Amino acid sequence: MKRADRRLSGWAVRTAIGVATLLTAQAPNRLTAQVGHDPAHSPYQDIILRSSPVLFFGHLSADRGRAGVGISNARTFGARYEIPAGRSLLFQFTAAYLEGDRFVIDPRADSTSPERRTGPVPAAIAITDVGILLRLTGGKTWRGIAPYAGVGIGLAYDVRSGRDTTRSEYRFGTKFVLNGATGVRWYPARRLMVDADLRAQFWRLRYPVSFHTPAADGSRVVPLSQPLTDWTLHPWISLGIGWIF
Repeated sequence: MKRADRRLSGWAVRTAIGVATLLTAQAPNRLTAQVGHDPAHSPYQDIILRSSPVLFFGHLSADRGRAGVGISNARTFGARYEIPAGRSLLFQFTAAYLEGDRFVIDPRADSTSPERRTGPVPAAIAITDVGILLRLTGGKTWRGIAPYAGVGIGLAYDVRSGRDTTRSEYRFGTKFVLNGATGVRWYPARRLMVDADLRAQFWRLRYPVSFHTPAADGSRVVPLSQPLTDWTLHPWISLGIGWIF
């Protein structure tokens, strides 16, 4: 009986070892089948975290301000240079040229006169700014797509204010600009990027004192109850292409 017990005991030990070996061998297969994707076929791909230039063109529209003299309806083109700051953030430096138009206001003309508002006449400004963007999918794309959001601050410069013979003394001048940005990027190749960008661009117009001066009929371009400064909002859409070094 003791010999039989020993044989039974040995068989039980060998059986337990065999079962444990089989379980250990199969566990990685089960985990592989249950967790994640095969890297070669995963919809998530890493973004190369290096600097990249982006060339873009677009259109800026909307708000001309309460006096109606602001630049709008502008064709835009420019360049951006991006520097990554970790996996999700990147700094963006932008230089752009905006060629649009504006209306000329003569504050001396009556409010019903066709001379009160003439145009539009060609006008242009340049913008330089620095912004920070957040990749909403981190350092990866999903099927080549990566959305983002960000903010920026910079300066706008008067390049061409348009022909004005009214002596109203209105000029766009040089001013601070703010923007909020959102968009989506498509990576058709590992180092190639196509960028669709939408921005809300803000700047403050400053009107001359003549816009508070009454015309012959007593009307004013800007009522005395309103200030001679005016924040304006401009939707700015653009499409760009970039290369990652």
